[in-house]
Amino acid sequence: MTSDTRTMSVDVETYSSVDLAASGVYRYCEAPDFTILLISYAVNGGTVKTLDLACGDDDTAFRDLLFDPKVIKIAYNANFERTTLAKFYGKYMPPEEWRDTMIAAHSCGLPGTLATVGISLGLPEDKKKDMTGKRLVTYFCKPCAPTMTNGGRTRNLPAHDPEKWSLFKDYNRQDVVAEMAIAKAISKLAKKTMPGHEWRLWAIDQRINDRGVALDMTLASNIVAYDSKRSAELAEEAKRLTGLENPNSLVQLKGWLKDRGVEMTQVTKGTIAEALSGDLPENVRRVLTIRQALGKTSVSKYSAMQNAVCDDGRLRGSLQFYGAGRTGRWSGRLVQTQNLARNTLPDLDLARRLTRAGDFETLDTLFGETAFVFSELVRTAFVPSEGCRFIVSDFSAVEARVIAWLAGQTKTLEAFEAGKDIYCEIASMMYGVPVVKHGINGELRQRGKVAVLACGYGGGVEAMKRMDTTGTIPEEELQETVNKYRKANPQIVKFWADLERRAVATLTGHKTSPIVPKYRDPKRARLNEEATGSAPGSYSDWFNLDSGAGIRFYLNKRGAATDLCVELPSGRSIVYADARVQTGTYGKPEITYMGEGQKEGAGAVIHTWGGKIAENVTQAVARDCLGEVMHRVYDLGYQIVMHVHDEIIVDAPKSDTEAPKKILEAMRFDSGHCPVWMKGLPLKGEMYECEYYKKD
Repeated sequence: MTSDTRTMSVDVETYSSVDLAASGVYRYCEAPDFTILLISYAVNGGTVKTLDLACGDDDTAFRDLLFDPKVIKIAYNANFERTTLAKFYGKYMPPEEWRDTMIAAHSCGLPGTLATVGISLGLPEDKKKDMTGKRLVTYFCKPCAPTMTNGGRTRNLPAHDPEKWSLFKDYNRQDVVAEMAIAKAISKLAKKTMPGHEWRLWAIDQRINDRGVALDMTLASNIVAYDSKRSAELAEEAKRLTGLENPNSLVQLKGWLKDRGVEMTQVTKGTIAEALSGDLPENVRRVLTIRQALGKTSVSKYSAMQNAVCDDGRLRGSLQFYGAGRTGRWSGRLVQTQNLARNTLPDLDLARRLTRAGDFETLDTLFGETAFVFSELVRTAFVPSEGCRFIVSDFSAVEARVIAWLAGQTKTLEAFEAGKDIYCEIASMMYGVPVVKHGINGELRQRGKVAVLACGYGGGVEAMKRMDTTGTIPEEELQETVNKYRKANPQIVKFWADLERRAVATLTGHKTSPIVPKYRDPKRARLNEEATGSAPGSYSDWFNLDSGAGIRFYLNKRGAATDLCVELPSGRSIVYADARVQTGTYGKPEITYMGEGQKEGAGAVIHTWGGKIAENVTQAVARDCLGEVMHRVYDLGYQIVMHVHDEIIVDAPKSDTEAPKKILEAMRFDSGHCPVWMKGLPLKGEMYECEYYKKD
């Protein structure tokens, strides 16, 4: 934003009979009784004005500001304000005209809610006001239970309690005051954590959420209905087999298992899977299988689809920009799309057709217990728009490529550049023999894969155990495998130490030099990007940014706190809030920072070290690579409807035969096709088409 840009901070209070938490703001706004009750706003940080729309206040001046493309609208969790105002006024709110203080706060390493961010920043706290506000929201913004006392009404209006309504208006007004105070407190750091190209990426994210993705509600509804019936049948079978009054009771179940010679101190997903891999009495095996089936949480995703699906059959608002505080990666909302089960069924299409037809008897006969089948069908509930197909594209082994590039692990980089199988190459380096997938020493490839995935960020034996779910590596060889990986990747091991040493030095007042990727031109360069779309005013300052020379550590002073900041090659910074160095085990310096606690408003002290910082930095850079692809695909005019980790899902017309070629071209980052900061990063894009979402 330029110095002459006008801004309007805004907060709204709304009513709807739809549960906001369960259904999301898009479905919430579709309720026939949805309305906006109050609007508070302030222009250029000035006096806050409150409009009582429920009591007929004139909103002409506010609407003039809202619809002016040259006025930047600012809100805390702006997606809510954008969506509710668009519905109320019947006019789309271009995200390019908005800024989100919540996103800016997240990017600065601060917690989630307006109140907790204020606490973290040391702003004046009024717990009584906050608790009163929650009660007022419940009273005026949600349906109420009809009682004899309230005359059987199902909604509270201002006239039902004028005193509470007056307090509610004060609460609405104060939220704008708090948002402006937060924006002012973080403005300096937020310019580095959310530079111009990041705000444009946020705008693209908002358009993706606005558009949504189509759902196969026949599939979802059939599964929810049948699973309820099947779960009851399995519970009864467990009772019959065990004779227990409550087989769900861990105490009762462990006792029953012990009486049959199966000692389990814990009954968890992992311990059940381990037990089922061995020899068990048939009745014990069946009871544990039932327990495993009843423990499947995937069906809850189908229920979430039912809650959140909009009137046109689309799911909206499932992506949370900057959901992961240390890396800036997205997280899932409503239907958690970031942890979907892989597809391993021998005939996914048949299983899907049987489920849509409601033929669960045949499904069970062909594929086994339905709970496990339903888990693998979740992806397939996401479908293209009419007349379209999905084009799914992602980067191959993106984190392994990024960390090798950042660390300058030459042999690994050369293997990637030559198009070799990285797991075979790592296994070959580790064991000193040629390894070919499905060929000579091919059995060692899986060991190489486990080592790459488990050890890249300093993981040891325990990390290997968690990653080696199939027991590829004997337990007595795990430590040797860790040692072999580290010996084969000395620059990555050095990278962990370099990051930790620079972090400690920066926090203790010493200057450090940037870590420059091996193939990176260390001279600072300009990113040649231009604004597109309906951007208000001159946004040239969004994109003409100085790119970082590598990974640079610096400090941000914030009152009594000191934040450790890490500038990434893209020029974006990530933040460890209120970071400190203390004496740890064996007298070594140890880094801590403040993260979110389990209780609202509570901070949690988190310990970190070089390997974990390497993980954060690597995932953050991989996320920036995804962001670059999203910019490119958006500029091509294609509709991204979802993205999962490093994978994007595009809704492309079936008639567009050029789409696969263009989208794959957008994933090219070789010479002449990448920003300066990505020079030498050997990324490889892969792509496939499908009639419903699945893993190729």
